[in-house]
Amino acid sequence: MTIAVLGAGMVGRAIALDLAKEYKVSAFDLNKDNLLLLKDRNAAIETAAADLSNYSLYKELLTPFDLVVTAVPGFIGFHTLEAVINAGKNVVDISFFPENVLQLDRLAKDRNVTVITDCGVAPGMSNFIIGRYNEEMKISSFECYVGGLPKERKPPFQYKAPFSPVDVIQEYIRPARMVEGGTIVIKDAMSDREIISFPELGNLEAFNTDGLRSLTETMAHIADMKEKTLRYPGHIDLIIALKQAGFFNTDPLRINDTDITPLEFTSRLLVNEWKLGAEEEEFTIMKVVIKGLKNGRPATVEYNLLDRYDKDSRLSSMARTTGYTCTAAANLILNSLFREKGVFPPELIGKDKKCFDFVLEYLAERKVNWKVSNN
Repeated sequence: MTIAVLGAGMVGRAIALDLAKEYKVSAFDLNKDNLLLLKDRNAAIETAAADLSNYSLYKELLTPFDLVVTAVPGFIGFHTLEAVINAGKNVVDISFFPENVLQLDRLAKDRNVTVITDCGVAPGMSNFIIGRYNEEMKISSFECYVGGLPKERKPPFQYKAPFSPVDVIQEYIRPARMVEGGTIVIKDAMSDREIISFPELGNLEAFNTDGLRSLTETMAHIADMKEKTLRYPGHIDLIIALKQAGFFNTDPLRINDTDITPLEFTSRLLVNEWKLGAEEEEFTIMKVVIKGLKNGRPATVEYNLLDRYDKDSRLSSMARTTGYTCTAAANLILNSLFREKGVFPPELIGKDKKCFDFVLEYLAERKVNWKVSNN
């Protein structure tokens, strides 16, 4: 089996390294430094510089491969996935673009390909979980809290990004869709702030972000659903100040005969400030709470994850928890555990207990251990 990984950033690198344990992997990226880092970790992985925004190249580029993984920045994610589907390739996607991926379902069926999308930690594992328990109980509410944070709280931001700053900023400015009383409600990102206490970590701040994505359509029967991002207290006040001052605006400004958007300028500045060191200790914290009725009686299911930087693999927690969920999904396709054609967010796969159990076991084998409690 041959696999193409499009994007060799921190998460794309974790994906390629994991899949290369069993398959022949080739990685493509415009950033040659990313490719060199990957090649240094595993010389058997083929690497090639490629402008992945040139979608006309995809049919020829992807011809040799049995499966494609897209791990590109969100702003080119939709068109990248569309081009892969048009090339007739099965694909797993983690680019988390803002467009509605379900509009590509007809195209995927016409091309006779399987597409698993939004397959990271959240969205991703959270979707697998709600999909599984939607088969076992009548769910009334779904809550997801998730964050990736550095162990060292370095002022002023107390934050480091395993993804590009522009993708993180998009989380902070994109309106958040929630479901309240069976109705989709649009709220400002970073709204409804609250402090939540976690064992081992203490207090973290939670706020609205647009993480429900496909769940607003596929789980429309659930009355209340929300996802919130977690950060150290104080971080979000700085972000709100930058937003209010216009640093995230997308209208160009002319400075010394050069046009530049404030968002582009801010993202470039924050690359170094938010850059996670190659071996910097960090962690992923996540809580999923599902409430409803099981066998006619009130029931609550809670999944918790606290995962830390892994010294053995030298990979960040966020890269591992995101990337290994993706590679688990890739193996569902490669091992013919999931064969349906079309576009499938993880909740539509997690409803199958065999698929759900496979993903959890796959993660546990890689030291990503979810804890579940039932009441």
